[in-house]
Amino acid sequence: MKIEQSQVKYVASLARLRIDEAEQDKWSEQMGAIIEFADQLNELDLHDAESNEQGSTSLYNVFREDERKESFDRDKILFNAPEQYEGCYVVPKIVE
Repeated sequence: MKIEQSQVKYVASLARLRIDEAEQDKWSEQMGAIIEFADQLNELDLHDAESNEQGSTSLYNVFREDERKESFDRDKILFNAPEQYEGCYVVPKIVE
């Protein structure tokens, strides 16, 4: 499908793009190729295709159940800390 120069200018203005006369032919060809590809997709027969809608009732919860586990030993974690206070790392203040 051939896209006219006026259509290229209009789309470029909507996207706030500045294109010169030499680029308009290139853009016209590329936009035409995109529309031809979209037309090919419209020709596909999807009547027998399986539905993949977001609201499908066949979905199940994909998250795992929470499990309580032993935590790391705080003394081992803080062993190499340059500075600590009440069981926590002390880091330099970066926001005034």
